[in-house]
Amino acid sequence: MLAMGWFRYISTAHAQSPTLQKAKVQDRLVNEDLSAYFPNYKDATFVLYSEKEHQYTIYNNELSATRMSPFSTFKIANSLIGLETGVVKDENIVFKWDGLQYQFPNWNRDHTLQSAIQGSVVWYYQRVAAEVGRTRMQHYLNAIPYGNANMSGTLIDFWLNSSLKISPREQVDLLRRLHNNDLPFSKRSMEITRKILVMDKQNGATFSGKTGTNGWFVGYVETQGNTYYHATKLGKELAPGQALIFNGSEAKAITQKILQDKHIYNSSTTQAQHF
Repeated sequence: MLAMGWFRYISTAHAQSPTLQKAKVQDRLVNEDLSAYFPNYKDATFVLYSEKEHQYTIYNNELSATRMSPFSTFKIANSLIGLETGVVKDENIVFKWDGLQYQFPNWNRDHTLQSAIQGSVVWYYQRVAAEVGRTRMQHYLNAIPYGNANMSGTLIDFWLNSSLKISPREQVDLLRRLHNNDLPFSKRSMEITRKILVMDKQNGATFSGKTGTNGWFVGYVETQGNTYYHATKLGKELAPGQALIFNGSEAKAITQKILQDKHIYNSSTTQAQHF
């Protein structure tokens, strides 16, 4: 069942930019029942935006607008900020492994920015945040703006079930601005970030994205005639100290199925990301 409405996409950060002037046409919003894709989840949401059609397709509109901890989807913004501040020079910059034994064997080695986002290596991005520092990090969270921009949690984990919150719909709009070079970062920083997000390519189309703990997967598909931005979230926000329930691989698999059934993208087997 589809329900349709209209609303304007508005950004306070770049009110005068040419890109967003184009985006200020009325976007169509379609509520679509996609519950068949989420039989094992009491609460879930899916957001899809078609750039060519100026249309949002949303399953569970209320949850799509609910701010929740971004977990490792924050690596997108953290990459941008690390690059912009010079903490990370480029996608090939190596951070040495600290020798601690982590849950995932792939984390137990040196990593570059590119390998760290592909493997969702938490320690690498904690080091990026620590070297960026609280003042510069807060500046960029406000400038984007990123969700509630609240980093009152500790500097190395405020995005991990802590103070920082963002909604699935805000995730989609962030990706739209990243793709269109409309964030408060240099084109170089945005180009490198887009490059490291690529997960798969098929038949002239590119599938980019990032998983996140507790059921996140966000990304976009670039085809020859359109770009589709998407965010999937399984479950609601965790209570403080609550055990993790879902992982990002589940959300990614569901997203791939939806995109395939909508004839947007047929993914090959790609590397799993759990955090």
